[in-house]
Amino acid sequence: MSDKTAPVEVGTEVPPLEVVVDPEKMKVMAALLADPTPIHFDTRALAALGMDERPVNQGPLNMGYLQTMLARWAGGRDRLLDFRVRFQGNVLAGDTVRGTGRVTALRDDPRGRVATCEVALEVLGGDVVLSGDAEVVLDDQGGGQA
Repeated sequence: MSDKTAPVEVGTEVPPLEVVVDPEKMKVMAALLADPTPIHFDTRALAALGMDERPVNQGPLNMGYLQTMLARWAGGRDRLLDFRVRFQGNVLAGDTVRGTGRVTALRDDPRGRVATCEVALEVLGGDVVLSGDAEVVLDDQGGGQA
């Protein structure tokens, strides 16, 4: 975990975020997105497709875990400037996922000091399911939050 007083440099690790994927929250997200795709909530549909009988988490929820990790570190959601990820696998109900990030570049910008970070979301005991990069504005002192 980063020290709040330590300056952010290339190579600085973003404090990771771990989440247990809650099937009830998955159902709510499917409803909010008006997503009728049964793999997100219907275990019978999953079985009929020959898939694991645990529902597949919504992609926006998976991206949100990484965005939350970055926002906590940088000091707020308004500090997230850019976010690009590639989907590489599924997250299932009950999985524990870990978001990680590392600073790969720093630059000064009219909005403040900007860190480019490589980010990834992995299923613990499994594979990386999202990877990509993001840009965040750091706090006024030039460092992220712990």
